[in-house]
Amino acid sequence: MALSFPSIEWVEEFKKQINSSEGYKKAGATWTAGVVALVTSAKPEIGIKEDVGIWLDLHQGVCRDAKIVTAEDAQKAPFCITGDYARWKQVIKKELEPVKGMMQGKLKLKGDLPTIVRYVKASQELVECTTRIETKFLDE
Repeated sequence: MALSFPSIEWVEEFKKQINSSEGYKKAGATWTAGVVALVTSAKPEIGIKEDVGIWLDLHQGVCRDAKIVTAEDAQKAPFCITGDYARWKQVIKKELEPVKGMMQGKLKLKGDLPTIVRYVKASQELVECTTRIETKFLDE
């Protein structure tokens, strides 16, 4: 069954996929820099009335927690990446590499870019995890 992005169910499945990924386990093994939050900007015309945050408590190749949070709470994370719905859809479909997107200004990062750049492989593995989720996009 396809899960709507973004939704609680989608985020729960994302956590499962991260924790069952050998690639992420290896690529993120030394990550101790803290939580990464992903914020999707509001898009009322498809049903996203306000900005939606996804809180990923990542630590040494494991996702300890994943949940939906407010954009305000997401900003409290050491790393907060913000983009509009179309950009996140491109990331999930592997049409936009997130670190490249940050460097091109297509995704906005609050946090230390050099730290993120050191973990490009882990970022790619997280994207790979999203491709294993049967995703229903709200604008399709």
